[in-house]
Amino acid sequence: MTAQDSPAPEGAAPEGAAPDRAPRDDRAAWPRQLRLPGQAAAPDGPVDMRMMYLMHHGFRRDLDAFAAAVRATPVADRRAWRLLTERWDLFATVLHHHHTAEDEHVWPALVSLGAADDVVVLEAMAAEHDEIDPLLESCAAGFRRLADRADEDTRAALAVRVCAARESLRRHLGHEETAAIAIVQRLVDAEQWAAIEEEIGRGGTLREAVRVVPWVGHGLTREVRERVFHDLEAPVRVIWRLTHRRFARREARVFRYA
Repeated sequence: MTAQDSPAPEGAAPEGAAPDRAPRDDRAAWPRQLRLPGQAAAPDGPVDMRMMYLMHHGFRRDLDAFAAAVRATPVADRRAWRLLTERWDLFATVLHHHHTAEDEHVWPALVSLGAADDVVVLEAMAAEHDEIDPLLESCAAGFRRLADRADEDTRAALAVRVCAARESLRRHLGHEETAAIAIVQRLVDAEQWAAIEEEIGRGGTLREAVRVVPWVGHGLTREVRERVFHDLEAPVRVIWRLTHRRFARREARVFRYA
């Protein structure tokens, strides 16, 4: 028997296999998933979904704050409503970019790998995005009207619309966390997920990062922040250090009646 015919040593990777890549079923190598308030689930698997859960936390946090602010902000306080309108625009922009990334990159990648049952769930994700968008626009219109003039009827209608948007988004996020992320964990590994995230991040600007980084980190406990930011790239940590206090001060002004 020649060296070429000799069996590989026990535990060695087959010829042509990628080196240093843990098997998908190597549970000992799986990351500890992040759990945040309001989160419906955190399916185990090879992919660290912390950034997804951080975004979801921010969306839930914002809609709770907006619901309280719309009820409590004096209808005649034009400055307060202008600040709320600007802040709603930030929330809606971040959410739109998040959903667009999923619709253009995440769901198609999973559809190409999944079975028929998986496709049903992933198509539901995109459909739920389409249901949420009109609710967000109706809320934006209400904020703009109240920034322009005092109107109790508009405020009452806006309170209903914000609560409807909150409930719709809560249902969607819960569905995504329990069903869609379970599909992610079953169909892709950490390397494949990193490639998807890299594709999503292309074209991102410093200006966007300066707006989004403090938004993501706001309201997290110190323990979670330390865990999250410890593993992020140095520029992200620098942006956080330079922006989070100013962001927190502005949040206090925007939601001072909430």
